[in-house]
Amino acid sequence: MKRADLPGKFLAMDFIPTVFNIWSQCRKQKLPLAIFIGLCLNLLVAPVVYATAAGTLERSSAWAIGILGGVTLAMVIYLFVVVFQPERF
Repeated sequence: MKRADLPGKFLAMDFIPTVFNIWSQCRKQKLPLAIFIGLCLNLLVAPVVYATAAGTLERSSAWAIGILGGVTLAMVIYLFVVVFQPERF
């Protein structure tokens, strides 16, 4: 039986070009993909928030704070672009 080298196939360096490839292929429905990527990034942020709170927060609260931080960051970037490039809007 032949063994598959799965860790060799799914390296972290291959992840980013794969995401960009999927993003460029998906032309009509970008919102579901953006929500999925945001939730995946929240998988990295929520444990950090939960660990920083030293057990005073529940896990669901840590997830909510992570999502709120992501939405806030997205709004800041959007407003920055709108202020400095108003002719695009």
